[in-house]
Amino acid sequence: MLFPPIGLEYVATSAKGFVDKITLLDLRYENDLADINKLLAFISGSVDIICVTIGWDRQFEEICQMLNRMPKNIPLVVGGYKATEKVEELFNACPTIDIIVRGEGEDTIKEILQDVPLENILGISYRENGRIKHNPNRAFPDVNNLVIPDRSLRRNDYALAVNGIKVANLTFDAVLSARGCPFNCKFCTFSLNPLGQKRNYAARNIESVVSEIQGLKAGVVLFSDDNFFTDPRRAEKICDLLIERKIKKRFLAQARLDIAEYPGLLTKIVKAGFKALLIGIESPHDWILTQLNKGFTQETIRKSFAVLRKYPIFYNGYFIYGNIGETEEEMFYIAQFAKEIGVDAITCNKLRIEKFSPLMELAQKTPGYHVTEKGELYSDAYSHAALKKIGKKIKFSFYTPSRFVKILWKNIFIVKFFTFKEILSLFLASPRILLGVIIREKQKGRLKDSLKRTFIKNA
Repeated sequence: MLFPPIGLEYVATSAKGFVDKITLLDLRYENDLADINKLLAFISGSVDIICVTIGWDRQFEEICQMLNRMPKNIPLVVGGYKATEKVEELFNACPTIDIIVRGEGEDTIKEILQDVPLENILGISYRENGRIKHNPNRAFPDVNNLVIPDRSLRRNDYALAVNGIKVANLTFDAVLSARGCPFNCKFCTFSLNPLGQKRNYAARNIESVVSEIQGLKAGVVLFSDDNFFTDPRRAEKICDLLIERKIKKRFLAQARLDIAEYPGLLTKIVKAGFKALLIGIESPHDWILTQLNKGFTQETIRKSFAVLRKYPIFYNGYFIYGNIGETEEEMFYIAQFAKEIGVDAITCNKLRIEKFSPLMELAQKTPGYHVTEKGELYSDAYSHAALKKIGKKIKFSFYTPSRFVKILWKNIFIVKFFTFKEILSLFLASPRILLGVIIREKQKGRLKDSLKRTFIKNA
């Protein structure tokens, strides 16, 4: 809820100039349109084309149900990572869909809105005479030719809130300074689109990135790059410019362990206002790190965090459990290892094997392992339910009451992510937050949670 759907906003901005009006809806916030009948009335009354993005598997069935309620006389275009991956499934499940945009959609949406004949538009699949046609893939656009998202299209602010209750005067935004990744971790398909196309690392002009940040109203900015520090010299130049222009914001970014090799850069990111780094560690076990092609060992992790802990930055470590051949004992060690190296928080996810993942062949060849159509990996030894329980145990083993105290202490007094006024606001809002949680539990299943991101073009 904190951050806007920045990828969708790029596409919506690209559509400007080709339509009379664009309405960008984020149904996480559109309480007035949370009811399906109200949403349909809104669409039927003023919309002549609907464009929806599907980024994740979450609530996929509910999304399909919603798409099937869309008016049949209004063209429906669907895109996003998950839509690109599940082209055939979506067409089969949703007769209302006319076009699926595969891959990055900024240039594609322009051609659709200009009524270019569908057979001439690269990167789309569409219905024709009862059959599904797949046009050739579209080449990736030059990142420096893309127009930065028009934030004026937003209908709401992205603020710190729990169950809709704002708890501090903090607003959030995201910036994409580069696309793609030069690394080849076997578990990761984010640098591959679901068509198997590798998105090589492509960085935007530094001046453009800093100018975009300077124009943002939000106080907290997330760099959405796969790894903001892929090019350390470039990252340092961005920090220099942020410092030179006296841009006072709180930054978060994804990083790799090798940032520990650049103490000068670490010093500058602290000075520039970076408060948290999200680092992919993945596993404490060397054999799993090799299997995932991470390019480092447990010893490297320990040495890196011995350096990183010297800097006032909040570190969130990403871990993967349920790897091929991993035992329950090895999974449980994640929490202990995270404490040993000194990360402040952890995020643990089950291993997923998406289409085109290099791990797919290994999973298929390993006796007792299975991959579902959704990319979920499980085994005869560890079912979905068993892995879910293991994930909870890892989480609760790490997040003890003392851990929450340490997190709060570091964010207030060391990293200084929160000001005293913001913390006071948080505590004052606690009773309202608790009430909001209770109400939310009673309202599970509301439509506003079923479709995370959508934009609708009016004309």
